[in-house]
Amino acid sequence: MSTSLRLGIAKNLRAMAASATPYESWSKEDLIARLTLLEGEKEPPPRVTITPPPPNPKRLWKTFDFSSYSRRKIALKFCYSGWAYNGLAIQADPTPLPTVEGVLFEALAKARLIDPDAGLDGCGWERCGRTDRGVSAGGQVISLWVRSALESASIDAASPRNPTISFPEEAEAADSEDTFAGDFGSLDDMDFTAPKKVSSKPEHSFTQILNRLLPPTIRVLAWSPVAPEFSSRFACKSRHYKYFFTADDLDIRLMSEAASLLVGGHDFRNFCKLDPAKQLTTYRRQIMSADINPVAGTAAGMHVLDLKGSAFLYHQVRHIMAVLFLVGAGLEPPAVVTALLNVEAGAEGDPALPVVDTRPEYQMADALPLMLYACHYAPGAVEWQAEEDVDADGLGGVYQQLHSIHARADMYATLDREFLHIAAVHHAPPKAHFPLTVTGFVPDGKTPMNVPLGGAEFRRTAKYVPLLERNRGDHFEIVNERWRLGKGARRDERRKAEAAEDEE
Repeated sequence: MSTSLRLGIAKNLRAMAASATPYESWSKEDLIARLTLLEGEKEPPPRVTITPPPPNPKRLWKTFDFSSYSRRKIALKFCYSGWAYNGLAIQADPTPLPTVEGVLFEALAKARLIDPDAGLDGCGWERCGRTDRGVSAGGQVISLWVRSALESASIDAASPRNPTISFPEEAEAADSEDTFAGDFGSLDDMDFTAPKKVSSKPEHSFTQILNRLLPPTIRVLAWSPVAPEFSSRFACKSRHYKYFFTADDLDIRLMSEAASLLVGGHDFRNFCKLDPAKQLTTYRRQIMSADINPVAGTAAGMHVLDLKGSAFLYHQVRHIMAVLFLVGAGLEPPAVVTALLNVEAGAEGDPALPVVDTRPEYQMADALPLMLYACHYAPGAVEWQAEEDVDADGLGGVYQQLHSIHARADMYATLDREFLHIAAVHHAPPKAHFPLTVTGFVPDGKTPMNVPLGGAEFRRTAKYVPLLERNRGDHFEIVNERWRLGKGARRDERRKAEAAEDEE
């Protein structure tokens, strides 16, 4: 395009632009000319050449060699807010939210306490109890091998890859359910070229190190040295779960009566979700206590189910709560618990009870209010230690961090309560149908009811079908066999193919 022609086009276009004519009225030729002019007026940005600095010769020989350092086995006790994570366990496939173990593993690797390239198996990672998406923990425990600051911490008697402890078959399916700031200096100041010599330097402050790297929704509460054969999962003597709920429209007396029927050794196949991948053939578990109590220091009506047992099945607590909610609403009698535990003739000692060998269809309770509260071990198995990351005035540290989170949550709850009071001026609360033992309401198959599921969730229905009259699922033997012939067979073939590739 000649200079004179270009100037002429530019003059015409400027005149058109000066007028209020919108682009919609321009012809195709005018629009193309306008774009050509704008492209021609653009000057390419200056090219800047960035020369990378030469490598630091001091860092070339500071390659971190985990084999040059002693290791020791420890247990970590930590809490986490389940609603912020896609469950505890690291998943093979991508998840919408991070997992608790994934975040914790990254912190351990960043602190160079474990070798990230070796993965979970390389550090002998074991969890006490698996929690699903939305479920929180107040005292979760994992055990693993970590890098130690002490030469004497090197233990050759056993390793996480060659444990000297054996476990009973039933225990295998027990439960479904910047580096060192401050005293530790920086990575640039640390010499990673040779093993540490015996010195008077204390052990790493694992609690402080990890909490500086972890988000506020995960807090390491304490750590303990443990024996090489210690397993956070199989050494656990009992687990304590808490499920929180409001007593609005529920008969707490009936719920407590039903909960007491859970205590003892029972077959809980009707209070869990079948997981054929585990190929379980026994569903018998021991419940040590099941109590419903008011929660002190909370809004009126807040209660909690305190459930303690040696081990729990997949989704067992949430299924138990779902049945207890039906009892509390007056839709089921407390005796339905005994009936659901009667999986074979005379299993619960009453020949008149119906045999319920497969689970009726019902929706389990919401995950949000569930917490793995504590994991208990034999005396001497663990000796919890906690280092406080506080300043000279005693400020900071785990307690203050969690107190601040709690205070802020209280503020949100107060604001939400005020919104409710304001809305009540214009909107009447819905009519309460539950508990039937108090309201006297009789389900008529036409009136909609909100059947509670916990966590302020409910299932809306007009027609309620009693549990023992509902459709039943398949027997666990059928479910196991179907999985073995389907997913299980495909998994085995895949593993054989991978093993063959590795041999090549």
